Amino acid sequence: MKTKREIIIKQITLDLIYNIAGSILYAAGLYTFAGNGGFAPGGVSGLALIMNHLWGLPVGTVTLLLNIPLILISYKTVGKRLLIKSGVTMVISTIVLDLIFPLFPMYSGSRMMAALCSGVFLGAGMALFYIRGSSSGGIDFLALTIKKKKPHMTIGVITMIIDVAVILLGVPVFGDIDSVLYGLLATFVSTVVIDKILYGAGAGTLAVIVTGKGKETAQRIAETVKRGVTSLNAVGAYTGTERDVLLCACSKAEAYMVRAAVREADKEAFIMFTETSEVFGEGFKDVGT
Repeated sequence: MKTKREIIIKQITLDLIYNIAGSILYAAGLYTFAGNGGFAPGGVSGLALIMNHLWGLPVGTVTLLLNIPLILISYKTVGKRLLIKSGVTMVISTIVLDLIFPLFPMYSGSRMMAALCSGVFLGAGMALFYIRGSSSGGIDFLALTIKKKKPHMTIGVITMIIDVAVILLGVPVFGDIDSVLYGLLATFVSTVVIDKILYGAGAGTLAVIVTGKGKETAQRIAETVKRGVTSLNAVGAYTGTERDVLLCACSKAEAYMVRAAVREADKEAFIMFTETSEVFGEGFKDVGT
């Protein structure tokens, strides 16, 4: 059995590996592709990129400095643990951005490709930070603080408003409206990539089936899809008729097979499919992962 010290060392090592890998991806998205692309992705890093374009200031250092007041503002809201881990992440990202990546050339091809690649690399980098309970700072901290003061607003809406404001600053700086479109594209792609990395691998579908032939339907699903089914007893509120509610977790690719199996067993069954971000248990992700 591992000692507490060994567990702590393992966690610190993993944090460091993820921070370095995430910082390399993050720097590639920000410096290599967005740096010479004539657009700014959203957030504090986008603002730092604009300042770099105007005055030649180092992107990583400016990002770190802009994060300091945000850290002070959001200290009580975010919590000590997240701030410490994010602080380490930001320092490593700054070193990679300002000292390592300037040794390599920037991408100077199509702006469309630059925006797409920027979004992919930024999203992948941030996802690695999030996996280890850290972040690149900036908008994450500010959004949580605003959310506390304006509880009716969602984190997504707050982040979108701030990102759009930063992207719009790119119009006078880069000199064309296309900078907004490419900035929005990069931000959208990064969001999709983050979701796919964090949830996509464990994403699945939950089939909810209301049927009068619970046993036959469950058996047919098991034979066709080789998935287990949970049965619940229910009563129709309007008709008073007893029904079985079947729950079946499956992959997206298996959803069609589940539907076909249900139709074969009970053509009058009521079927609902809902997407799940992650599924843990036998046949899916291990609970301990």
